[in-house]
Amino acid sequence: MTVDTGENTAGGPTPLPKAPDAIELRHLRAFVTVAEELNFGRAATRLYVSQPALSRQIRSLERLVGCDLLRRTTHRVELTLAGEALLDRARQILGDVDEAVAVTRAVGGELVARIAKYWEPLNDPDPELQVWRDAYEDLHARFPPPPEVRIRPINAGGVSTLLLTPDQPVDATILFLHGGGYILGSAFGYRALAGALAAAANTRTLIPDFRLAPEHPFPAAVDDALSAYRWLLDTGTAPDRIILAGDSIGAHLTMSTLIRLREQELPLPGAVVSLCPGIDLHCGSHTENGPEADPAQVTAEQFQRRIIGDYLAGHRDDDPVVAPLRADLTGCPPMLIQVGTGDTHLTDAHELADHARAHGVEVRLELYPVATHVFHIFWSFLPEAADALEHAGAFIREQVERAGTGTAARSTA
Repeated sequence: MTVDTGENTAGGPTPLPKAPDAIELRHLRAFVTVAEELNFGRAATRLYVSQPALSRQIRSLERLVGCDLLRRTTHRVELTLAGEALLDRARQILGDVDEAVAVTRAVGGELVARIAKYWEPLNDPDPELQVWRDAYEDLHARFPPPPEVRIRPINAGGVSTLLLTPDQPVDATILFLHGGGYILGSAFGYRALAGALAAAANTRTLIPDFRLAPEHPFPAAVDDALSAYRWLLDTGTAPDRIILAGDSIGAHLTMSTLIRLREQELPLPGAVVSLCPGIDLHCGSHTENGPEADPAQVTAEQFQRRIIGDYLAGHRDDDPVVAPLRADLTGCPPMLIQVGTGDTHLTDAHELADHARAHGVEVRLELYPVATHVFHIFWSFLPEAADALEHAGAFIREQVERAGTGTAARSTA
């Protein structure tokens, strides 16, 4: 940055003095954290440093910039005018640096290797079911839900369910159906991902703990999802303010639920969000060798054997409820479909989008340059995942606004 004072006889601008080279990122992080908390104890806890160390960092920064940034008394901490001037700029600097580092790590392969390590326990070629379930829960347990989202259990139409509520949510509800191939996963395990979506959309979110196969084969999962949906209607939630959402096989369950709602002539939701949908239970469109190597690859043979054998358990596989690409989707609400370009279910996403559009459904298909299935799980450190959830949240808010103006899709069978 330069400023022209009009006093430079050479006719050029006079440069402002540079910031001292000794200012480090840790000084700025310390200052921003204390400024946000206005309490050294809480700030030290956030930064995992001692209060004396934190105080030394603030003193060093003040010495380097040449003025007091904080006014300290025995009872309180306040920003000086100089501190107020620095705060927003320091936040921007830290945000830009963090983003640059995250992008660099992504390009350099560090994040892909990290994701592959998380998925590794689930890539056993022939695991015992309980071992697989434990590994799946352990994967999700590594990521805490957003701190601004409150979580409590409820009974939604006889289905054990978690209710996730951000601060001052809009008048709408996401019914989130979790992935896991109908044999893995839980509401508790999906608190982080569903919580991130709830925060992005600023919308309360329900995660039903639907029954799993092989203990409870089809149609148990669909029945539980329908019970939770009916509970929302019965408790006064307008259908156009319900958003059906799901990841992987949860997106398949979302479509099964939507189709069953049409069959039963119940009001349809206001929108559908599908994250890396696994739509073809026979894996006919499963891409073993996609554009990039998917670290979450489970072979088509494993997937088909488990799904067809454990979930369908003899039920005919041409039933539109379990074969959404055979179903008539006319009149269905707007859909957002997100998928990574290296996902083994990339073709599923394209086929679902094409099939829905062929029946007049408004579809938004978003592709992300990510080489893993359900990359959204890693929203806490993967830039593309955080970006995708922000887009999904914006889509949901958009549909809620349309419902408020009476322009959202409202349909029954």
